[in-house]
Amino acid sequence: MALEVNGKSYEVDEEGYLANLNEWDVDVAGALAASDDAELTDSHWEVINFLREYYEEYQIAPAVRVLTKAIGKRLGKDKGNSKYLYELFPYGPAKQACKYAGLPKPTGCV
Repeated sequence: MALEVNGKSYEVDEEGYLANLNEWDVDVAGALAASDDAELTDSHWEVINFLREYYEEYQIAPAVRVLTKAIGKRLGKDKGNSKYLYELFPYGPAKQACKYAGLPKPTGCV
């Protein structure tokens, strides 16, 4: 499967995750979100950028429990909770946010 962005084709898997995370950029993130009928706000970008930094440091996409706890430490308790994260990413904060961030699907996500 492929995702077309600005005249360039990007390989994605059957669930829409980017095959090569080095090809990710903000336009790709926007296209991935648009494929879910979602529009990225500053709040979405806060989580997406956090995930990319986390992945760069640990070489793994965090599961939702780890993500929630880490977001709370970094961005505060008002953002480090499941309710807030599910409002932003209703299909699953770890799963959907990692997709938009160009990262692999987190371990343990179905």
